[in-house]
Amino acid sequence: MSTVGALVANDRGQVLIVKTTKWRGTWGVPGGKVEWGESLVSALIREFQEEVGLELTQIRFALLQEAILDSQFCQPAHFIMINYYAFSAREKIVPNEEIREWAWVTPREAMEYNLNTYTRILIQNYIDKNVDL
Repeated sequence: MSTVGALVANDRGQVLIVKTTKWRGTWGVPGGKVEWGESLVSALIREFQEEVGLELTQIRFALLQEAILDSQFCQPAHFIMINYYAFSAREKIVPNEEIREWAWVTPREAMEYNLNTYTRILIQNYIDKNVDL
């Protein structure tokens, strides 16, 4: 199954991390499944609207990851995760039922949270490449 997610930055150099019902108490980034016939970027934009109410700009590909039957996820699944970096001019989160907590933090502060493995890799990549949105 293909999924999309993004590490989103604000104009203060912070990134959004969220705790959801699906990743067994770990922190991650908003995202979700790509629907049949939907482009990857369209799916990303839709998922962010649904989960946190943010509009994204400056969307750019970050990296590709694969999760096979990972115990961090709430059920057995095989994901191809297409990760992006993006920008949001707004910081106000309007959470849906999946989002339990959220935080705007610096990328280095985010690394101190109990992140799922894939989000840790995504944020470390963001730091290492010194991404500027």
